[in-house]
Amino acid sequence: MSNHSEVSPKMTSARNRFDLSTAELQEVARKLRRHVITMIATAGSGHPGGSLSAADIIAALYFKVMRHDPDNPQWPERDRFILSKGHAAPILYAALAEAGYFPVAELSTLRKLDSRLQGHTDRMTPGVEMSAGSLGLGLSFAIGVALAARLDSRNYRTFALLSDGECEEGQTWEAALSAAHFRLDNLTAMVDCNGIQLSGRTCDIISLEPVAQKWRGFGWHVIDIDGHDIDQILAALLKAETTKGGPTVITARTVKGKGVSFMENNVEFHGKAPTREEAEKALKELGQA
Repeated sequence: MSNHSEVSPKMTSARNRFDLSTAELQEVARKLRRHVITMIATAGSGHPGGSLSAADIIAALYFKVMRHDPDNPQWPERDRFILSKGHAAPILYAALAEAGYFPVAELSTLRKLDSRLQGHTDRMTPGVEMSAGSLGLGLSFAIGVALAARLDSRNYRTFALLSDGECEEGQTWEAALSAAHFRLDNLTAMVDCNGIQLSGRTCDIISLEPVAQKWRGFGWHVIDIDGHDIDQILAALLKAETTKGGPTVITARTVKGKGVSFMENNVEFHGKAPTREEAEKALKELGQA
């Protein structure tokens, strides 16, 4: 188990869940962002922007909402989290380490030879549910997981985090049709709408707006939120859990590079590792001198 120097997540015994307050979740998200900066700067490569934009969502899921057991990663009743935007692996690794799936010290091995922490998620890493690579596949995978729960008569929930850029993929919309057809109310998709992808701003490449109306047109219940407001995230996830008869998508409006001034809304930091000097500046902004 990892050592938690600032916030010690409390796991409830009744539902085997971490249960942090809003203020504690905000602090966890800040801590996860610091890990992301340190990991990517140490590796000299990686994708900081989309990891930072998803930090609040990941904190809410792993330290409040999802049922999971770091001491038993394959617990059959665990909720499943599918990171479709696999290049945002650093934010997931940070959460898994802080939750106790592996030592926090292992984060420094990101992208190194023989490391369990590859540039895109791999199932060899404790707590990782899907090996990622090409974008646009995660929702299809999540549908299979959600259908398996139904076939096996299990009540776990499946959560899938997508990027807005991968919503340009046709497979995403084929999957969206399938989930609505099968009325998968145990599936919640979340779209990290940070407005930036590898080659520029999404509105300049293929505009997704009005994104909420598109998902509604495909038969999904849609909740549009500020993806950095912990209370809105928690309320949306609770609403998704209680919405029956079909899948729910949460369109989370976020800021690429959130928390670091010179990375925010900066296309360059989609896939650029910060220099040593930039990392020091970022960590200072995030509350670490």
